[in-house]
Amino acid sequence: MECLRRLAGFTLLCLASLSAQAQECTPRIESGWIRQPPMAMPMMAGFAEVENPCNAPASIVGASSPAFASVELHETRKVDGVSRMRHVESLPVPARGKVALAPGGLHLMLMRPNAEIEVGQRIAIDLELSDGRKLRGEFEVRKPDAL
Repeated sequence: MECLRRLAGFTLLCLASLSAQAQECTPRIESGWIRQPPMAMPMMAGFAEVENPCNAPASIVGASSPAFASVELHETRKVDGVSRMRHVESLPVPARGKVALAPGGLHLMLMRPNAEIEVGQRIAIDLELSDGRKLRGEFEVRKPDAL
């Protein structure tokens, strides 16, 4: 009987641990970089891959960085042969999938840097998920011709 109680206790402990691990699953930012404009400008663009290894989808609803006054999710689209940029309210990241933030498509619009940004510098950027969690990524500043 004592053996059964211990087995039941062990089973409950394992299930609780698995449940906690499932809740702790967090998407991550990979290969983050910022394109330094060829001349001083009040805005820059940030790119990365957001990978979601979790069994549930996630949604990015905001972004921020101590290095910039404002960070927004944007998308570039061609409309009637003209590239147009628009603000994106939410960016879904599928379960066990990824979303690319890349030139000519989805990207981060980094506005009004708080200080001069140098090539090679690593900038911290947080992406906010719809459930309130934040993902922190490091984005390396690169020259346009080094891409």
